[in-house]
Amino acid sequence: MIARFLASIAVFGLSCSPSIAVDVERADVKAFIESMAQQHDYDRAELRDILGQAQIKQSIIEQISKPAEKTLSWAEYRLIFLTRERVRAGADFWQENRDTLDDISQSTGVPAEILVAIIGVETYFGRITGSHRVLDALTTLAFNYPPRKTFFRRELEEFLLLVREEGMQATAVFGSYAGAMGRPQFMPSSYRAYAVDFTGDGRRDIWNNWADVAGSVANYFVAHGWNAGEEITSQATLSSRWRGPLPDNTLTPAETVSSLSKLGVLFVTDLPNNSESQLITLEGDRGTEHWVGFHNFFVITRYNRSVMYALAVHQLGREIALEIGHGTS
Repeated sequence: MIARFLASIAVFGLSCSPSIAVDVERADVKAFIESMAQQHDYDRAELRDILGQAQIKQSIIEQISKPAEKTLSWAEYRLIFLTRERVRAGADFWQENRDTLDDISQSTGVPAEILVAIIGVETYFGRITGSHRVLDALTTLAFNYPPRKTFFRRELEEFLLLVREEGMQATAVFGSYAGAMGRPQFMPSSYRAYAVDFTGDGRRDIWNNWADVAGSVANYFVAHGWNAGEEITSQATLSSRWRGPLPDNTLTPAETVSSLSKLGVLFVTDLPNNSESQLITLEGDRGTEHWVGFHNFFVITRYNRSVMYALAVHQLGREIALEIGHGTS
């Protein structure tokens, strides 16, 4: 453990302190401030003040270095989300917000069970929204996590624009270790692009307003190509016609219903033969599982780039729908 910690210090340039203030005189921080000033007419002194209040945290780097989607098997990952307690909580949430969820689902074509499941997987229906200051998370990852510094500097830029646009206090916004915010866990770029004011009160409130939360999730899916009324996935088996190694799980479907069937994959769907599809293979608690993901399955992966995530959302939504006697998608 000590060796790994020392190695991380060498790689990421951290001191032995688990939390240190940002040095606004660092060359890359100064360059970022100058870029924001030139591209977005952001006041340099204001940026120096905001970033000077940020803390670089080793715990954030440790967390992002071992996400559950990359360290757990499907059997282990599924156990986190497909619990009786979470299903019951989801059923209660759906019943309490039925009218709002129905309105959003009807207007967008995104099933209520998917909206409920996303919120259930992301924040346990608002119970777990993150305890990190978003400013700390994004600044840490933007300047002290080289593997993804480009992505997180862009998200830090989006966050600073967001707080200016929405009149927020940068140090008062809390979220996940990766900077995801609110009940739907939107990154700042997603908030700016997809959050909606569903209630028409002049605010896009993804922290306290369930209508804005669910409406924003639905808008995200619509923007990423959700096809209303289409199936998401189907469990599959491999027939004797199957030959060759199993394909790696991918986030981009390369097959169709017809081509998978010709390869010997057995599954049930009402989708047309030319519908995009992909074989997914995971290790469940009873051994190897095969699934066929359709277009909407891969739309879910745009929310979190993991096939296990998409399958967990699908299955949680289905279980919650069954719990309240609602038809499933």
